[in-house]
Amino acid sequence: MLDVRRLQLLCDLSRLGTIAAVACLHAYTPSAVSQQLSVLEREAGTPLLERSGRRVALTAAGRLLAEHGDRVLAALEQADAALAALGAGLAGPLRIAAFPTAVRTLLPSALVALGREHPGLELSVAELDPVAVPAALRERRLDVGLINHYELAPGAPDPEPGPGLAAVPLLDEAVFIAFPERTGGRTEAQALSRTQPQAAAPSGTGTEPLLAARDADWILASPGTLCHTATLHVCRAAGFTPRARHHADDFATVLALVAAGQGISLVPQLAAAQPPAGVHLVRLQVRRRNRIAYRQGAAEHPAVAAFVSRLRASAEDFQAAG
Repeated sequence: MLDVRRLQLLCDLSRLGTIAAVACLHAYTPSAVSQQLSVLEREAGTPLLERSGRRVALTAAGRLLAEHGDRVLAALEQADAALAALGAGLAGPLRIAAFPTAVRTLLPSALVALGREHPGLELSVAELDPVAVPAALRERRLDVGLINHYELAPGAPDPEPGPGLAAVPLLDEAVFIAFPERTGGRTEAQALSRTQPQAAAPSGTGTEPLLAARDADWILASPGTLCHTATLHVCRAAGFTPRARHHADDFATVLALVAAGQGISLVPQLAAAQPPAGVHLVRLQVRRRNRIAYRQGAAEHPAVAAFVSRLRASAEDFQAAG
């Protein structure tokens, strides 16, 4: 019988690529991880790793076992969810991660409702960039987390959240380009509004406002964050690379800088509900698609299901108010 904990190590090695990374993830020594994988090889009765110096790669048998291992771990998650459903009420920790705009707009009402309906739940929220959510879920530092991506081509399918994870839709947002208003003369915002009015955006990706702003200073998120990467992709799809003047991750800060005439920026709908004075928004034909992610097999866990239901209700309220 294969040991599940060792199987987890093999799945992590398949995903992370190095024994050192697996050791760091589990707070083991690399030697301990190697020993456990050697035991797993003996249990499997076939070589699972090819070693070349300090480097290792999975054999065909290792890759096959890792694929089955992901399904085994998902089945265990599903069994845990089924057992939790037998309980008399929801109780215990539910660890949630979300990006800041969702924390401010969608989560508060969902948390209040969950706390009222299920006082035994121990709800905890952490702000986390969507790019970091999948790893945190796999490492069991989270139970649910919000992920998103920017849709440049309408109708494009959502990308998979990654091995061992599943996700359900939450909210599709409009994306705007934020310009500073200027007194007197023809402002950049007015010029771009004439190029592409908010109420009548053309078909396609709507790159006209971006092309008109290609020589402007930009306010970008920190490199490595989803918003930074998305802005680069959107602008490059329009044929240019934005020139960064400032970097800021909080959209309240971004909009304050825009209002002060310090540059322009892409802003999703959750951050643009109440822009400060001095900011003009032009809608692009780009969407930010938000989803709720969790480990495969956890969808039926009563705490996860209750959170998904309540957060979706909060998202519907937000859309209705807009």
